[in-house]
Amino acid sequence: MGARAFAAARTMVGVPFRAQGRDPRCGLDCVGLVWAAYAAVGCALPTPHDYPLRGWRRGRIVAALMTAGFRAVADRADGDVALIALPAGQYHLGVIGPASMVHAHAGLRRVVESPADDVMRASARWRLEQ
Repeated sequence: MGARAFAAARTMVGVPFRAQGRDPRCGLDCVGLVWAAYAAVGCALPTPHDYPLRGWRRGRIVAALMTAGFRAVADRADGDVALIALPAGQYHLGVIGPASMVHAHAGLRRVVESPADDVMRASARWRLEQ
């Protein structure tokens, strides 16, 4: 399922960024992208609501991932979710592929696919249990 979720995320590249966005027709944020990618392959996840663009604490993010059925993993597989710690206590999610990550980039105002880098490689990884 993970590889299919990554492929679905790639189809969303170019979708506008929208805070709290969960629908690719209207716009996505990083959480919405992950949830939409898995929904596109038939996996409806319980969605967290009312999370801030900045200041969402790690414990709350982890709880949302676990509630949706994701578990922390040490290895890497396509479709894993990267949980990236950014400066100033911000966190970001993306869907990992073979050599890249798809994520909703607030600064660029759209969903993008970025090549694998050290930040992505060092990120915590979460995999949906099936």
